[in-house]
Amino acid sequence: MEHRKKRNRKRSKRRSIFCPIHGCYLDSVSQKHPLYANKAEHLRVRGVSRKRALMLMANHATVALTGEWLESFWCEECQQNEWYWVVRSPEGRYTLKTVPADLWERSQGGILTEGNPTVSQFTRRHSRQPSYRGMKDFSAIR
Repeated sequence: MEHRKKRNRKRSKRRSIFCPIHGCYLDSVSQKHPLYANKAEHLRVRGVSRKRALMLMANHATVALTGEWLESFWCEECQQNEWYWVVRSPEGRYTLKTVPADLWERSQGGILTEGNPTVSQFTRRHSRQPSYRGMKDFSAIR
């Protein structure tokens, strides 16, 4: 019986991430999008000394930020998905913050808020149309 108790304790525990509005448990509905710093100021905000931050940026184009990522969660009370900036403390506690627009640009695998810059305005406009009525744009061609 005692051997069995030890084995059960080794199972991974569910992350204790709760809704900042309702306090209910949040279920993850996306993968984690790790964050990185590409300016010395980003490191300075996280407690890195000025000299160390400048040295890191001089040697590396980007520096991975450990314990920070973007993730989408499902809230049972709200009945909707919401993206959060998750920060894990050294003690293992999670803090959820709303995602600032500039943070999406510094995430791996994140979606650009203004859309793909290589896509033309024509394509972007037509992708948003609910039905196909695109023939008016080709009226000069016959």
